[in-house]
Amino acid sequence: MDVAVIDAGGANLGSVRYAIERLGASARIVRDADELHGAARVILPGVGAAAPAMAALQARGLDRAIGALAVPLLGICLGMQLLFESSEEGAVRCLGLLPGVARRMGVAPSARVPHMGWNTLHDVRQDMPLLDGIDDGAQAYFVHSYAVAVGDNCIATTRHGERFAAVVQRGQVAGTQFHPERSGAVGARVLANFLAGARA
Repeated sequence: MDVAVIDAGGANLGSVRYAIERLGASARIVRDADELHGAARVILPGVGAAAPAMAALQARGLDRAIGALAVPLLGICLGMQLLFESSEEGAVRCLGLLPGVARRMGVAPSARVPHMGWNTLHDVRQDMPLLDGIDDGAQAYFVHSYAVAVGDNCIATTRHGERFAAVVQRGQVAGTQFHPERSGAVGARVLANFLAGARA
């Protein structure tokens, strides 16, 4: 299987590619819209800020190409946030594939920002193929300062001071706020489910 991993300026491209290759798929880094042709799956990783990431996608025509995809798409961390309509981080318009806004997480004595480290998945929709084999209470690895509120397309949540969307999906568009490539067996299972064609 040919998996395209989009370079939007994130530092986790290599680890995402290796995680996919460990599952037996062929992963390649793409940097412009033409390189998406022929991909059976597309992954949009992201580490960093929304505005420069969107600027990089727009400069290469990838924003339009992503919106026109006819194959499953998975956004990771910032990549998940870019699937939504906008982000408060730089007040930037995003891809608009899902309704909602990425907002800065609130600081609390028990919840420092950025939210960094292992945390628990709650409200896991085990009826969704993307989360097949993932139990409520499973642990995943997070690194982020912005998050999307729980909404209709949320299929798992996490709490760090506030409750937010940990996994989202609508049709062939899905995203994880956590890093599956750094989340051990749980992350590997989510990626394997995505490669298998999990749909809502």
